[in-house]
Amino acid sequence: MRHQALDSKLFIENRAKLISLLPKNSMAILNANDVLPTNADGSIKIIPNADLFYLSGIEQEESILLLYPDAYEPKHREVLFLREPTELLQIWEGTKLTKERATEISGISNVKWLSEFPLTLRDCMLSADEVFLNTNEHRRAAVTVETRDDRFISQCKRDYPLHTYRRLAPFLHQLRAVKSDLEVELIKKAVEITHKGFDRLLKYLKPGVTEFELEAELIHEYTRNRGAFAYTPIIASGKNACGLHYIDNDQVCEDGDLVLIDTGSNYGNYNSDMTRTIPVSGRFTKRQRDVYDAVLRVMRASIEGAVVGKAHRDWHHEAQLMMNEELLGLGLITKEDVAEHTRDKPACKKYFMHGLGHPMGLDVHDVAPGHAPFAPGWVLTVEPGIYLPDEGFAVRLENDILITEDGPIDLMKDIPVEADEIESIMQTAASAS
Repeated sequence: MRHQALDSKLFIENRAKLISLLPKNSMAILNANDVLPTNADGSIKIIPNADLFYLSGIEQEESILLLYPDAYEPKHREVLFLREPTELLQIWEGTKLTKERATEISGISNVKWLSEFPLTLRDCMLSADEVFLNTNEHRRAAVTVETRDDRFISQCKRDYPLHTYRRLAPFLHQLRAVKSDLEVELIKKAVEITHKGFDRLLKYLKPGVTEFELEAELIHEYTRNRGAFAYTPIIASGKNACGLHYIDNDQVCEDGDLVLIDTGSNYGNYNSDMTRTIPVSGRFTKRQRDVYDAVLRVMRASIEGAVVGKAHRDWHHEAQLMMNEELLGLGLITKEDVAEHTRDKPACKKYFMHGLGHPMGLDVHDVAPGHAPFAPGWVLTVEPGIYLPDEGFAVRLENDILITEDGPIDLMKDIPVEADEIESIMQTAASAS
C-alpha cells in the first residue's frame, strides 16, 4: 500500500456498527474485487472492494471476510481469509499479507488461508438463520459485469438452496454515508494533496501547454504525497469543457481560453473531488469573469444551504432557482423562461444540466441511503456549472463539504477559487519564470 498504515480502530469500529444492525444469529460475507484483465496476459492493478476495505482495511486480492457475531464458536465470529503467501506466489507477485500483518491492519485475530474457507463456511452456514450477502447497489451503477460477490451468491444458492439470503448493501449504505472522525481526517488528507497538485498546476499553466502536461503536473504531486488520481481527471480547455466527461486531455491550451480542471487525489482509499476553471493567459475576459462569478455565487450559496435534514432533491432545486436568476442576468434566458420553470423542466437545464453534487468517501460517487435527508457526518461535493458551447467555454466549480449539526464545513476553503486570487497566483508565477 502506498499510504501510511491506518489505525485498525477505524475498521474495528466499522465492524461493530454493522454487527449492531444484523439480526440475531445472522452471518455476513464479503469478497474482494476481481483482478480485471487487460489484453494478452495483462491485468489492471486491483481496486479494493470499498465495503470489504471499510470493514477490514484489507486491500489484497481474493480476500474474504466472514462475520457471524452469534456463532457458538468464538473463533467463527470474525474470520478473515487470505491467499497463502507461498514462495512461488511471492516470487511472481511480490510480498503478500501474513496472518500477523493482516491482524495488525484489521484488528481481526482469526486469520485463515483461503483453503480453509469451504469447511468454515459450511460449519457456519449450518448454524446461521440468515445470511447477508453483498452486491453493488449504487443507483447509478451499470451492473453488466459479474463480480466475485455475484459468483459467490450463485454458489451459495447452489450449495445451500434452503437458506434465507438477505441484502447487506442497505446496511452498508446507511453506515458508509456517515463518516467517522477518522474517515474525515483521511478525506482531509486527500484534499490536502489535491490542493498541492492544483497549486503546482496553476504555476505551470500558460498558452501552448497541452492538457496532458497539466495532467502530468497533477500526478507528480499526488504520487510524491502518497496519493493517486481518485478518478480519471478532466483537463478540458476551451469548448472541450462543454463535454461533461471529456477525458482525452490531448489538446493545446490556447491563449484566451479557459481550462476546466476536474480532479482529485485519494489517500488511504478515501477520495477528494475538486473542479476549478482557470484562464490560460492568467486573466479572465469580462464575459468569462461574469460567468465565473455567477457560478461561484451559486456554489457558495449551495454550500451554505447544505444543512441537516434537507432532502437532496430540494437542495438541487434551490440551486436551479438560483441559477435561473444568474442566467437571466447573463442574458442567457428570459423572464418568460423563468416563469415557466418547473422541477421537471427547469429553466436553467440548457446551461446547467447535471446534478449539484453527490456523497463522497471510499467511492468518489459514494453510497448513501436512497432519499435520506442530509445528516451529520455526510461528505458531499457541491459542483454547479454553466456550459456555453456557442461561446466556446464552460465554467464549473466544485468543493467538498462536511455536514455537521452546526452547519456545513467547506473542506476546500483553502484551495484558491476566487477569480482575483487565481489571477494573482498565475501572474506572480508568470513574472517569476
